[in-house]
Amino acid sequence: MRVCFLILFAFLIVGVGHCPAQDFFRVNWNNPQGTSHQFRTFSSRGGAAELMDSVSVEFRSLGYLMHYWEEIEKKDTLTFQLQPGNQHSWKAIKQGNVPEEWWKKLGSPPLYYSGPYTWMETLVKSMENEGFPFAAVRIDSIETEDTYLTGVLELDKGPLILWDSLKVSGESRTTQKYLQLYSGLVPGKPFSQKEFESGVRRIRRSPYFQLDSIPYLGFQLKSAAPHFRLKDRRINVFDGVVGLIPNQNQPNSMLLTGDINLQLYHLGGKGRDISLHWQRPNFQSQNLDLSAKESYLFGSPLSFELDFSLLKQDTTFVNRGVSIEFGYSISEFGNIRFFNRRQAGDLIGGFESAEVLPSYLDFRWNSYGLGAAWNMLDDPIFPRKGSTIEAEFSIGNKNLVENTAIPGEVYQKFDKSSTQLQAKLHAEKHVYLTPVWGMWIRMKSGVLKNDNLFLNELSRLGGLRSIRGFNELYFFADRYAFLNFEQRLFFGKGSYLMAFGDFGVINNPFTSPQIDRPRSFGLGINLDTDGGLFSFVFGMGKSAFQPATISQSRIHFGYLARF
Repeated sequence: MRVCFLILFAFLIVGVGHCPAQDFFRVNWNNPQGTSHQFRTFSSRGGAAELMDSVSVEFRSLGYLMHYWEEIEKKDTLTFQLQPGNQHSWKAIKQGNVPEEWWKKLGSPPLYYSGPYTWMETLVKSMENEGFPFAAVRIDSIETEDTYLTGVLELDKGPLILWDSLKVSGESRTTQKYLQLYSGLVPGKPFSQKEFESGVRRIRRSPYFQLDSIPYLGFQLKSAAPHFRLKDRRINVFDGVVGLIPNQNQPNSMLLTGDINLQLYHLGGKGRDISLHWQRPNFQSQNLDLSAKESYLFGSPLSFELDFSLLKQDTTFVNRGVSIEFGYSISEFGNIRFFNRRQAGDLIGGFESAEVLPSYLDFRWNSYGLGAAWNMLDDPIFPRKGSTIEAEFSIGNKNLVENTAIPGEVYQKFDKSSTQLQAKLHAEKHVYLTPVWGMWIRMKSGVLKNDNLFLNELSRLGGLRSIRGFNELYFFADRYAFLNFEQRLFFGKGSYLMAFGDFGVINNPFTSPQIDRPRSFGLGINLDTDGGLFSFVFGMGKSAFQPATISQSRIHFGYLARF
């Protein structure tokens, strides 16, 4: 028994010594171009096998159809060496049943090995956008000759699919007709995957509503019906303050003052907007802005907007303006608009003793213009990244109106009728740095050109929406450019702390010096609450007419009650 045990032990020792035990597995291969040698080392055979499969797929896609792996064992390492073999390519790809129009449109397939497959993917995607979402193509009747291949294309177009009426559900008042026009998915037109993706992007960027779930397509009876579940955004605005103060011009009477802002959007679910802004800061001045917009006028791709504005500046002048505008969307990101704008200015005070024309004057200006906008922001309400740019140009005839309170001879050296032009540019950029840190940069500029310009027709700047640290509409300018720069620290989707700097160049031909370079710095907070949007900004501004002192600093409040 003892002898048998010793013989068995000796046999096991000898057997183990001859059993292969690999500690490492190495995968070797040369780049397809033969420019460099690649290798990886693994502690398990499974890891090496996964890499070998990936490398094989790459070599096969390049035409090395006969490649194989050679195993080389040395000590404790098993090496897998790739032997690529010869590279195959196509000698000819025959048209087969591919329609001639597609063959001419895409050209013949390239003859390197993966060329026809890339060409086939392009063909299928093109047919998806022409009403054939189930199209398929393959290479049939493949023949080999040495390292050359010959094949014939075989196309199965599948049924022609047309757009059906889209379906709208969810907590939204949006009408089916409006959404069809807005998305561009018109019933009866051939199905297009590209149009569907573009329509989804447009809906995601709508200021009126947002997607409440992932949209999907329903196919039946050779038709495709897109389904959208929507939820309206809270974008309607109403806020205001109304007060009564003693009327200094009429004793024992009261004067209504205040600030009212009303903005109603997407009325009836049809993209119909109206807005009203009235402000009367004191008994001498007030301004009023009214606006109404109708989207897809009479079912056409045109939008229509009507605006009216009135500005009464103390006891000096009153300005009125009416504009009619037609807009047209040229893509999911851009639109153009054409407008006619009529503006009038009338003096209030008397100038019987005037020997020269005053800074303010009666005028009438009728202009026609063109505007364009390109919007690439990621969100229409609270963007975090992206950019937008708007440009506008108008030209028209301006007439001076003689005021009976001013001697007629002072008008003689001026052209009563002249050509006047105006141009504006607005660009902004949102930079996403981290989830809690971002930047906002905005530039605005404008020019009003005429040999006879008067103070009551100049652009007005200053305040919370332009150059902070100054009173609202503090500056008059015929030419201006300013830059707003903010660093934002986010603590919510639309809530953030800010540090800002505003820098401007303004030309006012009625002041000395004419060119002013206002700048301001400050801090602020923007709060997005359930009740609305609250803004608080502290700014210290400096210009040629305002020193940078604490006593001259400004606190800007803003509140938008959304519903």
